[in-house]
Amino acid sequence: MQLDRDEDILRAAEAWRKAGRGVALATVVETWGSAPRPAGSSLVINDEGTFLGSVSGGCVEGAVVTEALDVIDSGTPKLLEFGVADETAWKVGLSCGGTIRVFVEKVD
Repeated sequence: MQLDRDEDILRAAEAWRKAGRGVALATVVETWGSAPRPAGSSLVINDEGTFLGSVSGGCVEGAVVTEALDVIDSGTPKLLEFGVADETAWKVGLSCGGTIRVFVEKVD
């Protein structure tokens, strides 16, 4: 699977901001156990729900995008945690046995 490079993600964020879109950046800040993507992996989301990158190889992106839209609206960053022991993780598909923390912040 080809994942987007950090430069592509940052270029998309810059282009969306220049176009007047609200933008959030989600970054994996911590992992435990078997995690689908390493710390530092990023996902950029605009206020239309369009996104580029990956924080989980696809298993929690939908939940992160939903939270990112709230961060864009409120301006308040969030620290999200998804893990196999968390019922939310099963709902969104994170069944790899690990845990990830994702920091979501608005890009100004």
